[in-house]
Amino acid sequence: MSPTLSIAASLSPNERQAIGIQVLARTEPISHLATKHEVSRKFVYQQGDKAQRSLDEAFAPSAGDDEVLFHLPVTKSWLYQLILGLVLICHSSYRGVVELFRDLFDISISIGTVHNRLEAAATEAAEFNQSQNLSSIEVGLHDEIFQSNRPVLVGVDAASTYCYLLQAVEHRNEETWGCHLLDVMEQGFNPNYTIADGGSGLRAGQTAVMPATPCHGDVFHIQRQFGQVLSGLARQAQGATARRMKVEQQMTQTNLTPATTRKLRIQQVKATRREVGLLVRVEDVRTLLQWFSHDVLTLAGECFERPSRVV
Repeated sequence: MSPTLSIAASLSPNERQAIGIQVLARTEPISHLATKHEVSRKFVYQQGDKAQRSLDEAFAPSAGDDEVLFHLPVTKSWLYQLILGLVLICHSSYRGVVELFRDLFDISISIGTVHNRLEAAATEAAEFNQSQNLSSIEVGLHDEIFQSNRPVLVGVDAASTYCYLLQAVEHRNEETWGCHLLDVMEQGFNPNYTIADGGSGLRAGQTAVMPATPCHGDVFHIQRQFGQVLSGLARQAQGATARRMKVEQQMTQTNLTPATTRKLRIQQVKATRREVGLLVRVEDVRTLLQWFSHDVLTLAGECFERPSRVV
């Protein structure tokens, strides 16, 4: 190996970069750079070409919107996954899925196909859910929601938010709740207590099959009812303000008799007194609601001394 090649091969990337920058700057002839660094002129030209290419790439115009970013192999399995994603993630309707397949993929599918794929996925999900061990759940949250006016029984683990019960039913009475609670109990469901609203069928069903498990009341409905009281008082205060302003507007008329004036003044005093009383009451109830929500009914976290439990 010649001494020139040995020196060129031993140069670090930073030194090669410096040579390329000097070539682009054109402050010295190529022969002088080659002599100074003890390399060949060919080697110096190569570093200059690399630096020029890097500079061209850095200042090249950005790619247009039509540039192909990546190629995606589309299979039937991928299309089935897309159907699930559109419905479950994007909350698309069945007809929306059909239109997207038609307009973007030029594929014709029916609403029945979308329904069948979702039903098949639901069957697989149900089998998977029924195989889970629910013995680690310490607090269960139970409620009733509605889908297309049909009740759906819901059970959620308070610690992990895992949904161990999500069942559409015809009724939400004691027998229905008891039956589905027995199903999850077969998977080891035995919480320390549950939390629910005042649904009679819900509580009766749990009492029938889990008599030793307490069912505590939730705080949502208490706060909601408290908020309704505050809203009602606020509307009354607005009405009192409007009444007082109306009386004051009537008092500005110039053709009033002394008797009418005295009558309006009495009405003004009463309206002002009622308005002030309601406004004070609204502020008191609002303060009480905030205190109740943030201090009394706030969600409680785990004790600092207790390590976090992973489900």
